[in-house]
Amino acid sequence: MLVLKSLMQAHGIEQSAIAAAARVSQPTISQLVNHSVWPKRRTAEIRQSISEFLAGRGIDAVAAFEEVQAVDAACTNISQPAHAPADQEGDDNMLLAKQVLHPATKKHFGLFRDPFSDDALQGADDVFMTPDVRYVREALYQTARHGGFLAVVGESGAGKSTLRRDLIERINSEHAPVIVIEPYIIAMEDNDSKGKTLKATSIAEAIINTIAPLEGVKRSQEARYRQLHRVLKDSSNAGYSHVLIIEEAHSLPLPTLKHLKRFFELENGFKKLLSIVLVGQPELAMKLSERNQEVREVVQRCEVVNLLPLDQHLEAFLKFKFERISKPITDILDANAIDAIRARLSNNVGGRKGVVSLLYPLAVSNLTIAAMNLAASIGMPVVNADVIKGL
Repeated sequence: MLVLKSLMQAHGIEQSAIAAAARVSQPTISQLVNHSVWPKRRTAEIRQSISEFLAGRGIDAVAAFEEVQAVDAACTNISQPAHAPADQEGDDNMLLAKQVLHPATKKHFGLFRDPFSDDALQGADDVFMTPDVRYVREALYQTARHGGFLAVVGESGAGKSTLRRDLIERINSEHAPVIVIEPYIIAMEDNDSKGKTLKATSIAEAIINTIAPLEGVKRSQEARYRQLHRVLKDSSNAGYSHVLIIEEAHSLPLPTLKHLKRFFELENGFKKLLSIVLVGQPELAMKLSERNQEVREVVQRCEVVNLLPLDQHLEAFLKFKFERISKPITDILDANAIDAIRARLSNNVGGRKGVVSLLYPLAVSNLTIAAMNLAASIGMPVVNADVIKGL
């Protein structure tokens, strides 16, 4: 663990305060202070933000990031994650790298398809729905059809992209008169020193190019925004609604977040011309915090919904995945294995009550696949708790 943890305990500093100062999630700070695992993105910026926070409390931060032997058993019940390979898909909070079901494992368990692969998602019937997910799904659709400003927030692997794909599939399958606008976000960062920021001008171009692809985008700013308003009005008069979807929205710079309010306020009479959906990690919720006065006008108009961990729905999720490929869960996992998965992905955090749950679909899938591969390699007929603990 880091010396930072001892400093926090000595001065009564909660992880939530450090997380807010560094603009990251609390699980990320938990992994940092307990296991010395730094986020793959914004590392230097996070380190600087924490140092400045400590300095503001009159704490010498020189040694805060040095590693020491962990002595608090309550904080070390989860194995330190291995260093991620270059092609790891996932987040700093995932305990396992991207896993692939081996051919020998499929043969061992009598499987002909991987129940957790992206190819297993062929439509809405293949998406596992908790009451929480069902609410977010319907909120997305109603926003797209009837207007609104919605932010969907969740950890990496929580299912945000799946719900975005489901929304577009639902719009297409129901022939809903909704035009989906998705600006390209490749290399998008929240400042120009690390990548390319998404600015209001780029969003305007994306809207014009999507709704009126045969029109050339005007060069001057005044003409471009007049053109934008006109094409939205013309499309609305033709019976269409419009939804702007921005993924990785936690990387939006604050000025662009502020400008989104002005896009949202475009109207034709009483009718709003553009719905907005932001999809991002917990840092997005921090940017949209009521305490962030810089974007208060956006916060007042934007509904934030969170994708929660599976928690009590863990067994139902695994059962659903295996039933989609006509395989009873009892042929793969015994009851103790499910409890072991829950324990493996629930992190007791020192200095706080309760646990931090990492029971998100991607983490559960990766852990289950790794356990199945291990069980097959040692000849176990099903995955049990000992196999999970052996990972």
